[in-house]
Amino acid sequence: MEIYTVGGAVRDELLGLPVKDRDYVVVGATPEVMLAQGFRPVGKDFPVFLHPRTHEEYALARTERKTAPGYKGFAFHAAADVTLEQDLARRDLTVNAIARATDGSLIDPYGGLRDLQDKLFRHVSPSFAEDPVRILRVARFAARFPAFKVFPATNVLMQEMVAAGEVDALVPERVWQELARGLMEQQPSRMFEVLRACGALARILPELDTLWHATQNASHADCINAGQHTMQIVDRTAQQACDLSIRFAALMRGLGRHGPQLVSGTKQVEAVCARIKVPNDSRDLALMLMREQEQVAQALNLPATGIVALLMRCDAFRKSQRFLDMLRAAACLNDAPFPPAGYLEQALQVARQVDSGVVAAALQDRPQQIAQAVQAARINAVDAWLLNSANGGAA
Repeated sequence: MEIYTVGGAVRDELLGLPVKDRDYVVVGATPEVMLAQGFRPVGKDFPVFLHPRTHEEYALARTERKTAPGYKGFAFHAAADVTLEQDLARRDLTVNAIARATDGSLIDPYGGLRDLQDKLFRHVSPSFAEDPVRILRVARFAARFPAFKVFPATNVLMQEMVAAGEVDALVPERVWQELARGLMEQQPSRMFEVLRACGALARILPELDTLWHATQNASHADCINAGQHTMQIVDRTAQQACDLSIRFAALMRGLGRHGPQLVSGTKQVEAVCARIKVPNDSRDLALMLMREQEQVAQALNLPATGIVALLMRCDAFRKSQRFLDMLRAAACLNDAPFPPAGYLEQALQVARQVDSGVVAAALQDRPQQIAQAVQAARINAVDAWLLNSANGGAA
């Protein structure tokens, strides 16, 4: 029985990056041998075991065979006679098909070290085409390692997979999982660049893909297309280390804003979120930004009634953090300082100082008037703050 470290842990070590998780492949063993040594089985489709002390994953060396469309259509064979090279051959990219033995030596049968040096994502074998998730993974890796390029033949292979309908077999949950992980990487725009280059974006997110065919109304003379503009915004959210929901809202904000007869942006965002099963927090923030971005941009010119109405529409008094996230997302839409964000955050603080309990106690015999009275008190508070600010006073 021989144990090797494989996959991302080896790749990241060679790149000088911190390693979060280690995966191991075991050659020359059987499930019975693993159980006898105290390993606990966890794999459903193939034998994977947890180490009795470290709880790290150890998988028996295996081969796989395509049996049906989609990423679940595989039959696996794990046995003591499966070699390390056979196990590495089923992996997606050469940079992920390097193994390290217990003595520290590297096993690199498919040229992964060379491709790390050349900064290339190259498929290990033609069997890459059997799993459409690999397209998403390559795109996500591009967002994580933006200096790497997709090897031309690998891009051609991905194009053929798209044409064959493999991408259409992806389940929504996996699309969202990979999309979310890519959005949280160093340069998310690279993910969408790779997906566009092979034609997968038009199948996975057609609403987003159309932005590259629309012109962004910009003040500068060299108007860029709306897709490029959206990518600049998404990369800005990454540079500012924003949360996932903010990055997703920024990605969605351009939908429905271009072309004479496009479906409204809100309906497009709803369609995307329903199709790939986007979690509620990300969906709700994207819809709020889509609905309110123009009002937020004009906040400095709003009267107190307009400001409080905006806060009410956004449910800012109950869900203040979501409102602040929306302001941060709105700020990322601009490549310059965005005063409305801080202005509205201050306005929320002022309006929240109104004690709704005190207002309600004064109207306990007229409960139907409480909501209106609380809103009026908030408007008065914001109005006083605006007047004080206009006169040069402190908020």
